[in-house]
Amino acid sequence: MSMIYDSIVIGAGQAGLATGYHLQQAGLRFLLLEAGDEPGGSWPHFYDSLSLNSTARYSSLPGLPFPGQPDRYPRRDEAVAYLRSYAAHFALPIVTGARVVKIERAGRFFRIVTADKGCFRTRTVVAATGFFGRPNMPDLPGQGQYRGQVLHAAEYRRPEPFHRQRVVVVGGGNAAVQIGVELAQVARVTLATRHPIRYLPQRMLGQDIHFWLKFSGLDRTQWLDEQSMPVFDTGKYRTALAAGRPDQRPIFERFSADGVIWSDGRHEKVDAVIFATGYRPHLAYLAELGALDETGRARQSRGESTAVPGLYYVGLPRQRTVASATLRGVGADARIVVNHLRRYCQVQQRTHARRATEAALKRRTRVWVSRGHELMGLIGLMTLALRQQIAMQRLAAPRLVGEALVRSVTVSAGFLGLGHAAALYAPNLMRS
Repeated sequence: MSMIYDSIVIGAGQAGLATGYHLQQAGLRFLLLEAGDEPGGSWPHFYDSLSLNSTARYSSLPGLPFPGQPDRYPRRDEAVAYLRSYAAHFALPIVTGARVVKIERAGRFFRIVTADKGCFRTRTVVAATGFFGRPNMPDLPGQGQYRGQVLHAAEYRRPEPFHRQRVVVVGGGNAAVQIGVELAQVARVTLATRHPIRYLPQRMLGQDIHFWLKFSGLDRTQWLDEQSMPVFDTGKYRTALAAGRPDQRPIFERFSADGVIWSDGRHEKVDAVIFATGYRPHLAYLAELGALDETGRARQSRGESTAVPGLYYVGLPRQRTVASATLRGVGADARIVVNHLRRYCQVQQRTHARRATEAALKRRTRVWVSRGHELMGLIGLMTLALRQQIAMQRLAAPRLVGEALVRSVTVSAGFLGLGHAAALYAPNLMRS
């Protein structure tokens, strides 16, 4: 029989690694299943120049500080290296190349089916595939007839392939602004947005903005929704957009065969359109459990499934705080989830042990009563047979001797047992 784990974590990115750390600290049997070839989640697939919008000081997972000068803003490659060293440092049990296809109930346990690594059984599941599993790709009018290049920010790597091209970047968040400003150095770029861009100073009163978010309590409020997340800016991006590098316009109305049509009706040829329109959690593998709503979102509250007992989440946007989907926030969320998960395992194991004990006691009671009834029945039958034999002998024996013999046989059969009674009194019957 295959091992039954206390918990299996789906994903070995920042959310999965933080969860693995806390499971290890709790002394639970666990495993991380990672679809990629190495731990790190989505980080290796982001564009080359990406930099964190939090300093190294506020970009650490639990138990291991981000290396280097704490007030700098690490780049993508540094984040990838940090996550891989984190997994190695704590020797977290990770199965790579394990893409989860579906999860189903198997009695008291979950059965996890992967594409290439077989099946696994576990008491609990933590979905830690995070927020960046599936690019959010809009479908705008005329997009199917456009002959230029259309891609998502997840596919963008560096500016050189777009040298001297006409590019439109769609979106108003951190990724859209970072990519737009970078591309504007080699191409003619427009940043197309549905809403005005909101900026938040990267530093205030000598401290990084994440210091103020964390220690003011604003982290735990819902003052920002997914559409209004500001661009964290040291002044670089606001200055670039004010100088028209890139320029900014309301999003175009539709695609044409060779470009776009702006809201004022003007047509413009465009070589490429890059959608920096965010991501959606990849949770399709939970569909058969009934864990998702009609839009594909998790039915959960603060990381605990409200639809499936034993199912948990780490890394969802605003799961508990504004930082829940970031390096800064996943550690605290993972700790809370593992505490709930551990209590769930304890209750489940106690319940199972109690039911098993009750069932064993019932089986033993039934066997004892059944055998006792069977023995008494056999003794009664033999006593009756002996009585009949004695009655036949009475014809040739005195009355008083016969009655004494009946009483003796009855008492012996009751107290000494069937075999003893027969052995003791058969000779007497023969002599009678």
